[in-house]
Amino acid sequence: MTTRQYARLLSGWLAGIGLDPHLFGTHSLRRTKATLIYRRTGNPRAVQLLLGHTKIESTVRYLGIEVDDALAIAEQVDV
Repeated sequence: MTTRQYARLLSGWLAGIGLDPHLFGTHSLRRTKATLIYRRTGNPRAVQLLLGHTKIESTVRYLGIEVDDALAIAEQVDV
């Protein structure tokens, strides 16, 4: 499935449940999923791996959390 096909499918789903497809997209779903995983696990390293980021700093910025907090949490969890 191409990125464009996925975007069209998502747009159809959103319209089908009464949401405006212009307000949501594939990137907002990706960001929401990453945020939910981080909140449940407290593990920015796991989110980093799932998103394919090479630097933890990129993941921290993406999630909108503090670098020091994220690194402290990451050091407590073995992956």
